[in-house]
Amino acid sequence: MSDPTKFITSLGQALSVMGLYPAGHPSRERAVDASFDLLRQLVQSDTPPRFSFLDGDVIYGRQVVRELAGWEWGTRFSGSGIQRIEFLDGIEREEYAGWLADMLQRIAGESPPSAEARQLYPGKIRYGAVEVRGAQEHPAGEAEPAPPTEPMSLDAEAEAIQWMHREVQKLGRLPLLEAEAVVRSLSLAMHSSSQIRLPLLQLKSFDQYTTTHSSNVAVLAMGLAEYLGLGSREIRQFGIAGLLHDLGKVRIPKEILVKPGKLTDEEREVMQQHPVDGARIILERETRLETAAFVAYEHHILLDGGGYPRLRYARDCHYASKLVHVCDVYDALCTDRPYRAAWESERALSYLAERAGHEFDPEIVQTFTQMVRLWDESRSPLVPTPPAPTAPA
Repeated sequence: MSDPTKFITSLGQALSVMGLYPAGHPSRERAVDASFDLLRQLVQSDTPPRFSFLDGDVIYGRQVVRELAGWEWGTRFSGSGIQRIEFLDGIEREEYAGWLADMLQRIAGESPPSAEARQLYPGKIRYGAVEVRGAQEHPAGEAEPAPPTEPMSLDAEAEAIQWMHREVQKLGRLPLLEAEAVVRSLSLAMHSSSQIRLPLLQLKSFDQYTTTHSSNVAVLAMGLAEYLGLGSREIRQFGIAGLLHDLGKVRIPKEILVKPGKLTDEEREVMQQHPVDGARIILERETRLETAAFVAYEHHILLDGGGYPRLRYARDCHYASKLVHVCDVYDALCTDRPYRAAWESERALSYLAERAGHEFDPEIVQTFTQMVRLWDESRSPLVPTPPAPTAPA
């Protein structure tokens, strides 16, 4: 059994024992001591240890802990609004014991500790719901009054996507469980605070564009599928398809991906190979991902048959491909690129509308526009939008 698995199992055991015995009871103290010892070992070997609890799965860092599928306490954490826990270096036994008592209260539906009680903790444990960009992380021990749980960023999901791309590049392995965990986490973030959240994540550098873009398209695709009234299984499939739609770009040299100027004919030919490569990677590794393979192959094919790759025989593309195509172009237009600044949302929507019926499915564009405007009305912009350029992407 791995150290993370040993620790998280001991955490559940400590909570169970604490529910049976009062403070100071020897059995309770022994359970806390045993769990804290394992935590201390884990912090020494991997700082900061980060656990996420999503739809019955326990994720350590960026990998699913298969031994803990369906772990009861993970479901309880998630149901109490605690979807992620991070343990920082320097945590003391007293803080850990107090935090366990706090968790037990939350899971039982009791009121969280007051701001005064929080001041007793040095703040080496961070926990809370997963939030999309713009949510600020506050350690649980801050003196300010705090909400029931502290919002956590999606940095772990960005790291997981980058790790997935490296796995495909170096080992030829498509880590499906990790991809599904990322999509579940994005779905939770999308619905945080009981409302759809604007999915545009912060682009820290152009090197991270593919990672950020994949996350955004997954969220947009899931949001649109839900807005259209599709079932939960299809929504998840569309999310996976959005996350993997550009997977073939792992085979494109970095200097082409981030080139600030116009591509040469040879470079464009390399770039336009990524739909074929992406579909091939998916089908060679995961036969269950048929929808994602269709989307990877078709997301640059226009409604009238143009675009790339060229179809040998005219046919209609998969519905998921047409949906992801709209989400893909919208997010690409609304994100800073080396060769142009980001567009405002309304300008990007106008671009989609102008090409509906030729490049995009008109009904999907109309529904997507309604959804995005609803999102924009319910949430103010997270960052100032730069002036729109005069030429299209």
